[in-house]
Amino acid sequence: MTGDQSRPRLPSPGRLGLLDDRAAGWLDYLGWTDEESIPTLWSLSRAPDPDLALGALVRLRESLASESHGKSATARAGHETGVAALDSALRTDPELRGRLLGLLGSSSALGDHIVAEPTRWALLRSGLPTREDVLADMLAAVEAVPEEPAEGAPEPTQSAELRSVGTYRAGVTGGAAINALRSEYRNHVALLAAHDVGATVEDLPTLAFTDVGHRLSDLADAALTAALAVAVATVYPDGPMPGRLGVVAMGKCGARELNYISDVDVIFVSDPADAKTARVAGEMMRIGSMAFFEVDAALRPEGKSGELVRTLDSHAAYYRRWAKTWEFQALLKARPMTGDVALAEEYHATLYPMVWAAAERDDFVHDVQAMRRRVEENVPENLRDRELKLGRGGLRDVEFAVQLLQMVHGRTDPDLRVTATIDALGALRAGGYIAREDGAELLSAYEFLRLLEHRLQLQRYKRTHLLPPADDAEQMRWLARAADIRPEGRHDAAGVLERELKTVRRRVRGLHEKLFYRPLLDSIAAYDAEALSLTSEAMERQLAALGFGSPRNALGHLRALAGQNNRRGRIQALLLPTLMEWLADTPDPDGGLLAYRKLCEEHQELSWFLRTLRDDPFVARRLITVLGTSAFVAELLLRAPEVIPDLTDGAEGPLLVASGAGDIASALTAAAARHRTP
Repeated sequence: MTGDQSRPRLPSPGRLGLLDDRAAGWLDYLGWTDEESIPTLWSLSRAPDPDLALGALVRLRESLASESHGKSATARAGHETGVAALDSALRTDPELRGRLLGLLGSSSALGDHIVAEPTRWALLRSGLPTREDVLADMLAAVEAVPEEPAEGAPEPTQSAELRSVGTYRAGVTGGAAINALRSEYRNHVALLAAHDVGATVEDLPTLAFTDVGHRLSDLADAALTAALAVAVATVYPDGPMPGRLGVVAMGKCGARELNYISDVDVIFVSDPADAKTARVAGEMMRIGSMAFFEVDAALRPEGKSGELVRTLDSHAAYYRRWAKTWEFQALLKARPMTGDVALAEEYHATLYPMVWAAAERDDFVHDVQAMRRRVEENVPENLRDRELKLGRGGLRDVEFAVQLLQMVHGRTDPDLRVTATIDALGALRAGGYIAREDGAELLSAYEFLRLLEHRLQLQRYKRTHLLPPADDAEQMRWLARAADIRPEGRHDAAGVLERELKTVRRRVRGLHEKLFYRPLLDSIAAYDAEALSLTSEAMERQLAALGFGSPRNALGHLRALAGQNNRRGRIQALLLPTLMEWLADTPDPDGGLLAYRKLCEEHQELSWFLRTLRDDPFVARRLITVLGTSAFVAELLLRAPEVIPDLTDGAEGPLLVASGAGDIASALTAAAARHRTP
């Protein structure tokens, strides 16, 4: 017997990556033990978690076989949904196979949703619906009809075909409405997720995470439109709602970059702002939170202690007199969502322009620095390496810096007035506010981190930003496979993921250099004639936003240091982005920059000086900290630059503090001897 004849063609559970002791029995139960099953078996092996997918398939088949199910899903999908139909589809339909196995291997929660009503598997045959289709499905789930417009209101946006946002009235209320909405919403999430992860199993089109974010935001709009319809019917069961209530989406939903599991932030604007209109808003939030996701109105004026609904005039008065910097930053992502859309659009048209004046406020820099510190301090030390969102080199670093640059330069450049982080990065690159290469790297890093965030949330359908612990090899392997990361060379998928994470976070850690200081220096040095350069006014705005009290003087110092067309100028251009970031964290950045310029000009012939700063980060960091903290010590260093190399680390810490009393006395005597007067 030849080797080819002795080796069975049917792969063993181990070769398929199945580790569960029950796997062989499960495969036998499904009838996947003949050669016709081989393509399906190899597809199973590519699922993010083959054991999870196989176990869910077994439960799905048992559920299909155990009872007779209704035909709602069958009619909707247009296909048979029984055991034989499922088996045939898995063997012959690569699209369905990729979507179903990808979904079951990525999400235990959505797998449970499919198994609970097993004919739902046939929904995954469908293509992705349009925004209008999703609206119609969500509103039909509660038998909604268009609500009569309030007296004097503009032409309403709701439609008899249920294919546009607006104010509707539900025919179903109470617990029945919540159950119907929850089921319909999860059906749409499952379909989207199946399309999202199907490419990990079969050769199917890959969805960009931006497309996923857009579709999830459209689904949230439809879901809250339906929740509002139930709220209207609950509070006004016998007649039309007399007032107007507009809903404004904020945060990630406002920017149409929603995650699978996110709070959806909203603000209500009404006319009038009375108790009954507030009841409608509160009921919408309650229904939405029970059926879909947490609906949060904490971004409203005065936060959770403020009124839930306000008139447009009341909103405008608050932002003119009382709003803090972070509240204007939050307005960056405001978007008219549903309800009385005309009123929500008035809100946006009135308040959005105020965002671009916020950077002129006296406390802007202080508020920005305080917000940055709070973000860093809110992450427990033991979770910082696992936090995708708030940890160092995480998503918030990119989002925070992009929004700050938008607020600084958006006053004069309308092209920067966009809501989504990806769009803002593109606009900043196109406008020359960040270097094109740096912007491309940050875009790639941001997309990678958001993809991991999506996969983590899908697994148990819970809001999370935490990576698995470093020692949890099984979970890291699952995450890598769910993100479609494949082995490379000697690294398995988990090893490739860990390597990529380190690279991405290191890249993002240089965020403030790359987004703030490098364009300043590139514009001054003008190394690349084809690169877009910042104007003097733009550079001064940026320096002011970074904490420099006299941005014009600071710009002059930078030009003097980095504007030289020689070796010193090139080294300064390499050093200054990092040095400037460190200076911004000192008590006196302006004084520190002036002292640094004096030091460089006074001792420009010392060949070791810039070389030491370039090659020894301990010396550079400590020198900058001293220069930005004490004018007295800066003056001493100007007179005795030979002390600067001693700022480096020795065996027991900084060399300077390791010196004995005799060494210090000798140095003082030698320094005094160089001067004729004491």
